[in-house]
Formats: sequence, structure tokens, C-alpha cells
Amino acid sequence: MPLMQELDTGTPIRTGAATVTLTIDGRKVSVPPGTSVMAAAALIDVSVPKLCATGSLEAFGSCRLCLVEIDGRKGTPASCTTPAEAGMVVHTKTLRLEKLRRGVMELYISDHPLDCLTCSANGDCELQTQAGNVGLRDVRYGYDGANHLKAPVDASNPYFTFESSKCIVCSRCVRACAEVQGTFALTILGRGFESKVSPGGVDFLSSECVSCGACVEACPTATLNEKPVIDKGTPERTVVTTCAYCGVGCAFKAELKGDEVLRMVPLKAGKANEGHSCVKGRFAYGYATHKDRVLKPMIRKRIEDPWREVSWDEALAAAASEFKRIQTRYGRDSVGAISSSRCTNEEVFLVQKLVRMGFGNNNIDTCARVCHSPTGFGLSRTYGTSAGTQDFRSVDHSDVVIVIGANPTDAHPVFASRLKRRLREGARLIVIDPRRIDLVRSPHVEADYHLALRPGTNVAVLNALAHVVVTEGLVNEAFVRERCDAANFESWARFVAEDHHSPEAVAAATGVDPQELRRAARLYATGGNGAIYYGLGVTEHAQGSTAVMAIANLAMATGNIGRDGVGVNPLRGQNNVQGSCDMGSFPHEFSGYRHVSDDATRETFERMWGVPLSNEPGLRIPNMMDEAIDGSFKGLYIQGEDIAQSDPDTKHITAGLRAMECVIVQDLFLNETARYGHIFLPGASFLEKDGTFTNAERRLGRVRKAIEPLAGKADWETTIALANAMGLPMSYSHPSEIMDEVAATTPTFRGVSYARLDELGSIQWPCNDQAPAGTPIMHVERFVRGKGQFMLTEYVATEERVGPRFPLLLTTGRILSQYNVGAQTRRTANMTWHEEDILEIHPFDAEQRGVRDGDLVALQSRSGEIALRAMVSERMQPGVVYTTFHHAVTGANVVTTDNSDWATNCPEYKVTAVQVRRTNHLSDWQARDQEEAITLRRVERAPADAAE
Repeated sequence: MPLMQELDTGTPIRTGAATVTLTIDGRKVSVPPGTSVMAAAALIDVSVPKLCATGSLEAFGSCRLCLVEIDGRKGTPASCTTPAEAGMVVHTKTLRLEKLRRGVMELYISDHPLDCLTCSANGDCELQTQAGNVGLRDVRYGYDGANHLKAPVDASNPYFTFESSKCIVCSRCVRACAEVQGTFALTILGRGFESKVSPGGVDFLSSECVSCGACVEACPTATLNEKPVIDKGTPERTVVTTCAYCGVGCAFKAELKGDEVLRMVPLKAGKANEGHSCVKGRFAYGYATHKDRVLKPMIRKRIEDPWREVSWDEALAAAASEFKRIQTRYGRDSVGAISSSRCTNEEVFLVQKLVRMGFGNNNIDTCARVCHSPTGFGLSRTYGTSAGTQDFRSVDHSDVVIVIGANPTDAHPVFASRLKRRLREGARLIVIDPRRIDLVRSPHVEADYHLALRPGTNVAVLNALAHVVVTEGLVNEAFVRERCDAANFESWARFVAEDHHSPEAVAAATGVDPQELRRAARLYATGGNGAIYYGLGVTEHAQGSTAVMAIANLAMATGNIGRDGVGVNPLRGQNNVQGSCDMGSFPHEFSGYRHVSDDATRETFERMWGVPLSNEPGLRIPNMMDEAIDGSFKGLYIQGEDIAQSDPDTKHITAGLRAMECVIVQDLFLNETARYGHIFLPGASFLEKDGTFTNAERRLGRVRKAIEPLAGKADWETTIALANAMGLPMSYSHPSEIMDEVAATTPTFRGVSYARLDELGSIQWPCNDQAPAGTPIMHVERFVRGKGQFMLTEYVATEERVGPRFPLLLTTGRILSQYNVGAQTRRTANMTWHEEDILEIHPFDAEQRGVRDGDLVALQSRSGEIALRAMVSERMQPGVVYTTFHHAVTGANVVTTDNSDWATNCPEYKVTAVQVRRTNHLSDWQARDQEEAITLRRVERAPADAAE
């Protein structure tokens, strides 16, 4: 399709039932009170010239182009800052206005380079467009006076340039950084003629800029422009798609020239992001065409052998033959698969179908289980459904927000920007986290309470919050009486009221000041609409499921469920974690979270697929590795996952992979898991496929193919080809047909189709006859399960304890510029900001060990040892250290243990007892690992003239 033009109303459209009616250029229009004259005009297709105004920012009124005349008023007010009033008569096109606008534009152009034909924004420049609109044909003022034409270019940012000679000081970039992103990295320095935009008096790379792209998007000239556009020219076509990074699910316009993506522009109509983006989604798409992409299938007999490039037919035939051989020799349950939360709903649905229909077992698991499976378990027990309750817009109505075990500014930055805007408007914030995350204190945002608990004590803190609510009479009794099981509530209330749940009683274990905890509980219970947002710092614990249920209890007890501004909201880590769970990627559940032992559900699929299905739950990833080491599990198909880097206790994972006879890896790159592979099937990036992702708010967004698959097949086509090679009938001509099958077999998706998605833009499930347009907010009048169920959540200390040998606790997380195991972001310029994983350590702990900032330190646990550089930081509390897991060479999961959640086996990544000491060399594991990487990744390529 050609480049998309989205309606820009100049200033935000106000909402509300009441309206005022005015007349603009002889036409009547009705708008909500507070709407600007400019926005009202845009609604009836009357375009008022503008430069400083844009629909995503509050009115500023500095450019003086949007002048209008209003009957009965003197002067020519700016239409962007003038609110519409009842009976107002506005004129936007008069001879007087035309003359004034040309004069203003002439002043702009007199201090602007006249290089339009060679400018990178030629044809895509608002200054150029508006100069034409106002009829400017010549400039009377000379260029020999003072000007800014030789101002320097700042090209320090790897993704965009700042060419200040072309800046008109409209302040749109400054306001976008403040209002949209909330970083406040840009400012206006100087006064009058000396005024200029500056990233704090330094270059962009050295500044506090987070490279979200909001300033680039807001800039009306070529002052801020993407480097690919400067190098290659303006894009020629647009494809609307969904970001393949975190669980926010931002909608983007992929803008291309031929088959090359020149930029990713956040879609203003995108309901998850509303035109905003982060450094990953906006700029870090280069991995899709990186030289490391493997574009031909490969096979080898043994993992010690070099890889050999083969045809698709040969690779698929080998895979099918091996899996058949293994099942014949070792039995039906000797093979399984792992699906990816980075692949589409349709692709993960096909993988679980292949396992159940083709392999004849339920040995299917997904990385979603190692991050958010406690969410599914805990919320299904309490509320009856395995997902969050709200849409992202809901936070605009929150009065009090609890952020627990999440770091939105790094892991979910677009949502974080929305949250920060609400906090600047006056909402209150409670942060529960061992580390002082940015939300605790950042520009114009400060948490009311930071409960810096010790890792592993979430349940104790949540029970103590509930204790205060119950014992101080803060329960919303009307809500509980109407919406929850009464006897069940009474049992829970007696439980949390017990003295050992009081803030004072748990203080020794949690490290949290009892009075601070009490005040935080009172604020949440009495402060108005209360919302809870949580992340992997809640779920990735031995009591992850218990903590989710404790959060659900707290929200029910205070009546914070079922309307805007409240709710229980898991922030999903990857782009399709929610969808991977929804599609039946767990070994015990079909799509829609229905147990494999349920006869009616199983019969639905048996009728559809024409084969009998097993009613026995299959193996989870840790069980697969255990049985592989024991000799009974021999074949594994891995779609888009790197378990050798991402899963805990790396040594156990790699031992299991080594013990298998056929490991099929389907991925973009030769990742860490591919070292142990026998067959490699090239994957496809999100730019090369059609499908859907489901974000953290249950929103299905379309993924649309922008370029053809570089290896010849999209991932859904590869799974179909593998199934057919095994003699299993799978035939789909387009992913829309797969979604039709999902809808036909899954009640919560009954109303979902590609046609419906194209019509609505996106859909939040449940989508069925009762909710044909989807469900933004869950549990509005009743819980899915009927009455809300309070669960008893006794705190049980983790088995991972500190002691003389390992006196510190390690917790892990993410950083803004990198994503998950780094396979994508490490192959982009995002490496500029984060070249290696760093260990954060408190000054007290560092001084005790003689560790200084930048030292190489050994990090040792009972599972293993690695070496990495230290950063002495007061973000940490004494006794706790922190690192990320984005770089394979670090091997962070070598030190994590095999502890896991009691209900779901979700690993306990967030609590590992460790010791830190100075060192001058890599660990033995890292040294061996680097040597193995060379051996196990060798590829023998055919001569060019022998290629297919």
C-alpha cells in the first residue's frame, strides 16, 4: 500500500457527552467542551496551517501560522490554543490571514537552508508543505545577516541525526520528550534569536535521551531524521504491523523502499501505543536482515560435526525420518516440542497441533511457562480466567498504582510513559521491588512509598498489606458481599488477620519498615481507583503462583476490579507470551486453557483433526531434560526458543540436549541451543510473515508481511511442511485459515477473524457472540468463574537461603536497550548502550570485597560460576546484587538454580544465593563455552556453483 496519512487534528480531541456547536467557514460542527478550534476544524476537513501543533501534544501556540478570525473578537488568535465555544463563528481563510501567514513563513524560511531538492525530508517536510499552503513564493529578507545556517550536525545517536541548522524552534520535540515519553531530556537553551533545542547541553548520545523516537516523530522538518532515510531517501510504501518485542504490542507502520525497511513509525491509531514507541520497536529492526541470518536448512549427524547446508526437502525428510525412528524405538512419548512466544498465535497453535495430532502425546511446552505461568494459574483460581483484567488506557483513570516486581521503564517503556503521565497528573505510586527502579524517583515522578523487600518475600509483604486492610476495617464490604463467595472471604479474612501476617511480624523476613507498609496499604485501600501492575519479579519465584493469588485477593478485598482505573495487570515479557498461553502451548491444556483430561474439549479437537488425542498431560521442559538424561526422551523440535541461554541451570539444560538423538532448531540465527542441534530449519522475522500477536492486555494485533521470507518459508509454512513430511495432513493457504480453526475450537476466540481484525484494528478477547467487539475490561458485573474466590496464601520461605558460603542474593532483570536473550537486539546498534551484562552491587558489599566500579568479578552459586564486570550502585540494597541475561557470553543462567514455582514449575530466576569476589579471568565454564562455540557452530557451505 502507499504511504499512510493519519488524521492529525493539531491538538488532542477532548472527550465527553456534552458538546458545543460552532461555525467554521460556514459549516457547523459540534465538539466536546475544551476542544480547540483547530481540532474542530480538522473534524470537518478544514485544514488550518500549523507548525508547532500536533494531535499528540498539548497546544503551544508559538508558530503563529494557525491564526484565525472570530466574529466579535479583536485580533487573530491561534486556533490551537483557542477553545471552541457555543455559537462561535470562525473564519480560517481571509485575505488578512493569508498575508499574516505568508509573513510568518517568510521569517522562518529566511533562516532555513534552501536545499529542499536535496534534503532528506523533501516531500515529507511540514515546513515545505506549509510554505506552499500559505503561498510563499519569494523571501525578501537576505541571508547575509545573523543566521543559524552553519550550525553543527549532531550524528552521535546511532539511529538519527540532529541537524540544528534546519530547526525552527517549534518545541515539538521538547514537548514530545516531556509529554509523551516523560524523560524531559530536551530543552530550549537561550532566548530570542539565540534560542535553540538542546539535549541538556551535550550531544544526544551523552544525554538522558532514551531514543524512543518521539522527538523524531514530532519534528516537522529534517532537523531530526532517521539515518536510513537520509542515506536511502524517503519510503515508497507502508505496511501496518505489530512490534515483535515486549508484551505492550505496539502497532507500527513499516515504511519501505522496495524491499528495504527504512523506518518503523508508531501508528497513532494503534490502541496499545497510540503513536508512541521505544528504542527497540522504533529502531532495532536491523536484525531481520543481519548477516548472521541463516537462510538455508542444515543438518549433521553428530553435534561435533560441522553443519552441512541442504535443501528444504532434504532437511524436512531427515527430520521426519528421525522422529519416526525415535518413536518406533523408544515409544510415543520419546519426542516433543517447544513453541516460541516470539512467533505468531497461528504458528504456536500449529506446533501444539503437530505434537498432539502427529506425535500422539502432549509433550508441548513454551517459554511462556518459564515467565508467566503463575499468572495463568493464580488468576484462573481466583477470577476464572488466565489473563490481566484491563486495557492499557485504564491507567489514565487510576488514582493509586502499585508496581510490584516490574520495571516498566526498561521492560515495557511505552506503557511506562503512559503511567508516568498519569503520575504527573496526580496519581499516587507504591513501588514494591528489591531494587530502586527509575519509577521510585525520576523527572517529575516520585513514588509515595518504595517497599524495598528482600527477594523471595513477595507473599509475606502482600499478606501484610491484606492484614492491614482487614484489621483496620478497610475492606470494601459492599463489593465483597455482591461479587465474592462470602464463606470463602470470611475464611481468608480470618487467615490474613492472624498476628503472624502483620507488618511487624514479617519485618524481619522482608526488611520492610512496618509503618511504611501500613501507610502503603491504607493508601491503596482508600485512595480511589487502585491498580496493580506486576511482572516477572512476582511470577519467577518458588511462590510465584501464591503471590499472584495474593495480589488477586488484595484487589477483591478493596473492590478494585471490574471498572476503569483498577484491576490486576500482568506485564508480559515478550510480544506473544499471552498468545502462546492462549493457543494451548502448555502440556496440560488445549487452547483457551482447557485441560487435556476434559472429554468435551478433547472431542471437539478429535472431530476437527480426525485422530484420537491423549488425555494425559505431557512433559514440561525440565521434565524433558530429566528424561533425556535418563535415556527415555530422545527428540525435540524447538521453534524460536533458545533454552540453552534463557532457561535456568544451564548445565542441566545442555546435558539434556546433549543426551538427545535429534534436536531440531528452527530460528533466525545459530543460537546457543543450535550448538546441540542436528537439524536447523531457518526461521522468519516478523517482517516476513502474516499472523497475530496477543499482548499483555489480551489484545490481538495483526502482523502483516512486509517482505518475502528471506529463507523461502514463514514459520507457519515450515511447521506445515514438517507435518506433511511426517505423513500428517496439514493444509492451510494463509494464516487466516489457522485463526479460523482457533475460533471454531476455542470459545473465547469465537468472534475473531482477520476480517474482524482489519475492521476494528485490534480485538481484546473474549470476543464472541456476547462481546462481538472484544472485551477491554474483564469481570465488570461478575467474575468469569461466578463468585470471586479468595485463596489462602501462606508465606513459605524459599529453599534458596543465604549463608556463610553464599551470603548475597542475586536477582535478575532487563535493561531498556536489550531484549530477552539478546538474539535480536545484540545484532543492532542498541549495543551502543549495553555491550555486556553488568553486576550491580551496593557500595557496602563492594567495599567488603574490595570491589571497585568496573572490576571483573566472579559470581558464584551452588550451580556454577561466571565472571562479569561490577557496577557499584546505590540502586541495590545491601545483601542483594543484580544482573541482566542479554549476552550469551555472560551465561547468567549458569548460576541460577533448578528451584521453581510449586504449581507451574516456573523457574525461580529472582532468588539465587551467591558470593562475589574480584577475579582477573573468565570462569572455567565461560572459557570452555567459548571454545565449544567455535566447534559446535562450524558450517560447511557448498561452493557457489553447486548451490540450488
